[in-house]
Amino acid sequence: MSSPHDTILAAATAPAAADDDAADDDAADDDAADDDAADDAAAAPADPDAAAPSAGEDRVNSVLDDLEWRGLVSLSTDRDALARALADGPITVYCGFDPTAPSLHFGNLVQLVLLRRLQRAGHRVLCLVGGSTGLIGDPRPQSERALKTKEQTAEWVDKIKEQVRPFLDFDGDNPARLVDNLDWTAPMSALDFLRDIGKHFRVGTMIRKEIVATRLAGDEGISYAEFSYQILQALDFLHLYRTYGCTLQTGGQDQWGNLTAGVELIRKAEGASVHLLATPLLTDSNGVKFGKSEGNAVWLSAELTSPYAFYQYWRNIEDASVIGLIKVFTDRGRDEIAELEVDLVERPHLRRAQQVLARDVTALVHGEQAAVAAIAAAGALFGRAELADVDEATLGAALAEAGLAGVSSPVPDVAHLMQASGLASSLGEARRTVAEGGAYLNNVRVTDAEHVPSGDELLFGRYLVLRRGRRTVAGVQVDAPGR
Repeated sequence: MSSPHDTILAAATAPAAADDDAADDDAADDDAADDDAADDAAAAPADPDAAAPSAGEDRVNSVLDDLEWRGLVSLSTDRDALARALADGPITVYCGFDPTAPSLHFGNLVQLVLLRRLQRAGHRVLCLVGGSTGLIGDPRPQSERALKTKEQTAEWVDKIKEQVRPFLDFDGDNPARLVDNLDWTAPMSALDFLRDIGKHFRVGTMIRKEIVATRLAGDEGISYAEFSYQILQALDFLHLYRTYGCTLQTGGQDQWGNLTAGVELIRKAEGASVHLLATPLLTDSNGVKFGKSEGNAVWLSAELTSPYAFYQYWRNIEDASVIGLIKVFTDRGRDEIAELEVDLVERPHLRRAQQVLARDVTALVHGEQAAVAAIAAAGALFGRAELADVDEATLGAALAEAGLAGVSSPVPDVAHLMQASGLASSLGEARRTVAEGGAYLNNVRVTDAEHVPSGDELLFGRYLVLRRGRRTVAGVQVDAPGR
């Protein structure tokens, strides 16, 4: 799937004849009205209790059933045994997050919402940040990871600890707990590790793990460090079992080999049975993993993926995938999701489901205010809201996504700006667009191609929003000498 930037940029630079742009302006009002209606429908936050079971339902079985209905269960150890454990609960569950980057990403969000749902159902949640496993990194299918320094890893551990806090409740009667596996692995000597933990592992079993087998079949092979990662992760489960009574670990299905290592270690070391629940890898209709774009993740950090770009990523999800993602990532209930499915079939042009998804997930990750700002910016770029109501950071991020060209002072005229921004391939084309009524500056129709924007027209002293017709938008940033 293309990146959010590519998706928006494609929409912003799609070729359109100036005659069509001018002729379609009347129809734009109808489209804008439809979009506004869909925005209003999406703007209301979901009721967090909407999907909760009624008083007469079996609370815990309903949780597992709901997880399965929402598509959050791909693999598990004995499903009936897990259901009984949940019914006899509360149980303690953990998921680990390695600091192999300065931020969590799309894939981690699946685990966070899973932990969130289990905590809301009354189960005890441990959120593990891998200060030790992050120093090694779980094996990748293609090649060895580049190891980070201890100082860099520690810095990322702190960032990720802060990043997970908004998703879980760390107060109240059932607070979540943050743990760091460096706390129990750092004091362990190599001899203790080999005698107490390593003795329970058989090399034949370890090399049959899918990821290990894949690496061994390649030219590069696998280092002992990455080969041993599954032992380190298994040690985590054993430690949390002994310390907190943790009996359930969650993770992505691509981690199944590492997950099962912990189950086996606890069985051998403690003679106890514990449980696993793996979530599916979320892919689009072509089988491409969501959250990846030309090798870049969709990050949860606002510094790496702006809230506006994050919102637009979800806003541009394909129709075939949007309902499944709403089930996974939002608190919308079954009845409301069924209504969105009907809308998707009967009124797909409204893209109401995409707007609900984008709004809810942006609010979950970045907060309500950021979601509102992203919605306002999306409307403002296309003339459905006031540009003056958009804050500078959001406007800059929105224009960067649409395509932002830089020009130097003094500011050139509109024709040159349209050419510089890519909205017109030549000055002649730009002038024809203006003459035919298809050019807009800051959402105001331009009638003179030689108009030079004044300082008062520069948004926040440096930005201009250009639009050709209804949907082709680009930005210009004016940098004064010495800025």
